[in-house]
Amino acid sequence: MAQSLSPYTYLHPFLLLLLLLHVSSSLADPSLYESFLECLKTHTNPSDQSSVSDIVFAQSNVSYPTVLENYIRNARFNTSSTPKPSLIITPLNEAHVQSTVICAKSVIPIQIKIRSGGHDYEGISYVSDHQPFIVLDLFNLRNITVDVQNNLAVAQAGATLGELYYKIWNNSKTHGFPAGVGPTVGVGGHVSSGGYGNMLRRYGLSVDNVIDARIVDVNGRILDKDSMGEDLFWAIKGGGGGSFGVILSYTVRLVEVPEVVTVFRVQRTLEQNATDLVVQWQEVAPHVDDRLFMRLLMSPVSSTTVKGSKTVRVSVVTLFLGGADELVTLLEKQFPLLGLKKENCNETTWVESVLWWANYPLGTKPETLLDRNLNSADFLKRKSDYVQNPIPRSGLEGLWKKMIELGKTGLVFNPYGGKMGEIPSDATPFPHRAGNLFKIQYSVTWQDPGSKPEKNYTTQAKKLHRYMTPFVSRNPRSAFLAYRDLDIGINSFDENSYEEGEVYGLKYFNDNFERLVKVKTEVDPDNFFRNEQNFDSFLINASQSMVPMELAL
Repeated sequence: MAQSLSPYTYLHPFLLLLLLLHVSSSLADPSLYESFLECLKTHTNPSDQSSVSDIVFAQSNVSYPTVLENYIRNARFNTSSTPKPSLIITPLNEAHVQSTVICAKSVIPIQIKIRSGGHDYEGISYVSDHQPFIVLDLFNLRNITVDVQNNLAVAQAGATLGELYYKIWNNSKTHGFPAGVGPTVGVGGHVSSGGYGNMLRRYGLSVDNVIDARIVDVNGRILDKDSMGEDLFWAIKGGGGGSFGVILSYTVRLVEVPEVVTVFRVQRTLEQNATDLVVQWQEVAPHVDDRLFMRLLMSPVSSTTVKGSKTVRVSVVTLFLGGADELVTLLEKQFPLLGLKKENCNETTWVESVLWWANYPLGTKPETLLDRNLNSADFLKRKSDYVQNPIPRSGLEGLWKKMIELGKTGLVFNPYGGKMGEIPSDATPFPHRAGNLFKIQYSVTWQDPGSKPEKNYTTQAKKLHRYMTPFVSRNPRSAFLAYRDLDIGINSFDENSYEEGEVYGLKYFNDNFERLVKVKTEVDPDNFFRNEQNFDSFLINASQSMVPMELAL
């Protein structure tokens, strides 16, 4: 059977060699396009067959580079040496997704990568070292319906967060949805990874507000919450949908937002007592009124007081679900070192605050949220950490020195508390709830490699991450799945697959890792849906003691 030839199944070395020869010849075989297209037509409704040829792009297609590059959001993975998919499939409807899964299993079989918005930091939705592979790009599946009366919205996986926010605003000025601040991020990848945004202290994560979903499973079936069962529905709410199937859509609960919200940005440098500000921020931001989200941005910059030297600039960026007068009064009492004045604040609507957080000026038309900003990407590297105890002043002072020494890598502190402390750690696969004060994102971005190789920049992030070791969570040192980071482990899917998966799995999911592996084993036993950091059902062979007997049969 085709499934027995999965490259991640344990094979005799001779059989593995035959498989690799078969795969290599398939990659070079120009008939792959014809074979796949014919398979798609065979598994497509006759009335829809005329559109099938329009959704399959071979490398020889003149539109192939544009389709591939439109949703590459990290320029590190848009080079001449980056492995390219043999085919790109751009489904127009759910049936096209079903037939793509079926054909990807039967034609070679061939590895399938699933892309909604392309913002995964390590490019795993469109890059693979295992050849050949195809990309299933869901950007055409972008339908959104909003039901204000029932506080619901249904968004297909290929819709962007900006499109979702715009559609909500078009239907109601007092509804919103707790999700990320990047308008071009795809709904499918964002929500299935947890869905982190600036209303999490009030309303939790995106996944905490998911009430239904549609997914194509490994057998090509479309399942909803009832038909997929409790375990799979739990897994795709923060466990990464691409490990279990193809997410088609999520049904989400809308939340209330006031007609007026307040935003502000206040900046301080080290010469302006930024250290004291950060010390007090740690005491306030995770514990203040849950309508208030105060993000800290820290970056090395040129000093304006000492010519030729560097300093660190700290920015407090805020969303408050209320008016400026109330906010100023609140922070005068709880965060006096900030010195917030009403003139620092901007009262606006929730949808305009979304644009402001995306670095558009206030007053920008909401229609801007519909701009997908295609084929635009910087070079970047991101990492993450969780902080459970305040970083002492000495630690912060050492941090500033390290940031100035490295010169490029910045930090983002995202406060927890509020709703995040009320939701059990096993309610969804996302475990990082109570006990965490804030999450750190390490961020280094560059526009052109120039004379400096990429390693110079990515090494900076690693060094800063290493410096922070004494101040962050441990056993495990946790990480955030949506800030995908291959430095913390990659699965080679061999006889050590379980142990390799456990390394990064425990960091992303803590005690929820075991349940996710069991779900994977139940719904995708041959590990058809796979990426560099997914859950491998290969543990049935490699570690029988780790799963219930009934799953090992």
